Amino acid sequence: MQTTNFEKHVWAEIDLDALRANFRAVKERAGSLPLCAVVKADSYGHGAVQCSRVFAEEGAAWLAVSCLAEAMQLRRAGQTLPILILGHVEPEFAAALIEHHITAACYSLPQAKALSAAAVAAGGQVDIHLKADTGMGRIGFALRTDFDKAIAEMLEACALPGLHMTGLFQHFAVADDNSADNIAYTNEQYQLFVRAYKALKAAGQEPPLVHCDNSAGVMLHPEWPKGEITASCMARPGIILYGFDPSDEVRFGKFRPVMKLKTVVSMVKELQPGQSTSYGRRFTAERPTPVATLCTGYADGYPRQLSCGKGIVEIHGRPCPVLGRVCMDQMMVDVSAVPGTVQEGDEAILWGGTVSDSAEDIARKTDTITYEVLCGVSRRVPRVYLEHGTTAAVEDWILND
Repeated sequence: MQTTNFEKHVWAEIDLDALRANFRAVKERAGSLPLCAVVKADSYGHGAVQCSRVFAEEGAAWLAVSCLAEAMQLRRAGQTLPILILGHVEPEFAAALIEHHITAACYSLPQAKALSAAAVAAGGQVDIHLKADTGMGRIGFALRTDFDKAIAEMLEACALPGLHMTGLFQHFAVADDNSADNIAYTNEQYQLFVRAYKALKAAGQEPPLVHCDNSAGVMLHPEWPKGEITASCMARPGIILYGFDPSDEVRFGKFRPVMKLKTVVSMVKELQPGQSTSYGRRFTAERPTPVATLCTGYADGYPRQLSCGKGIVEIHGRPCPVLGRVCMDQMMVDVSAVPGTVQEGDEAILWGGTVSDSAEDIARKTDTITYEVLCGVSRRVPRVYLEHGTTAAVEDWILND
């Protein structure tokens, strides 16, 4: 349900102005290269419907999702841009792909044959982009294992009834790593991809559209692919659109974080010496300690690994460390550093504030990546979309009609 009213319990503020600025920064770097905005995993937790709207308004050429359900969500919301499913689609849903003009990844000959049979049975053609495995080792025709066999299988897939090949793509495995070995590996992937394109073209199956660059790729190598392929090339930026660099090793300093996770204080108390808080009694006060209880926890996406002083929350512009263990729906913070009186209903910034942790800080503290932190914000957390300084929309999945 989209509205501008919501209960201030825990919510994610999504800055659509920052999202636009990030898209424009990528576009400036990419030059004439069309952009396929990656909106899988609900736009990395930011809300795919609203983010896709912004990307479409800013001139995105395509959208990329992970599965059919994500593509259908966008179509039902009125999104008309071409959509590519990057992963698996059950062949039995060929009719839906055809009806809603959704392009599927074609990554193996058995999968191509199954999709072909289903498309023929549905009485139409499924558009496909051939997925080349140049070194990621997930899905795709295995060019590194046996190049000639992989090309032969691609060509056989292109000739199957019910399939219409409209593109070729691959994914870099270590473009976000600047070690010499991994820079060389990325270049090998690129060269293998170009070789595959040329082989398909020589066999009479030139892909009309090719894309090999992810976030790191488009920023580091906007000229890839170059030469004869350039006219039919696009790039697929992902994490950078949402304001974060691809990795600690590859940083650009151009992007504005789009998400800020917030909650409110539900109760304030003072622990006396010897009193403890939360499960396991991991914190026991040694002095009178003002404590604020926040109405959020790991069920909302705030990691439990940030328990016992590891996480830093912001209240009234001051850093407040987490006390004891983060619970499923609640957590406690030390508000000793906050001048004046903290009151019930006061706002707390879980990440994305001035002195709170950032999503990147949380990723480092919990030994993961920013992608996982953002995608971990649960569906019960409303997304509050800010545009031009005002609340433009609220998406609440629990109350969705």
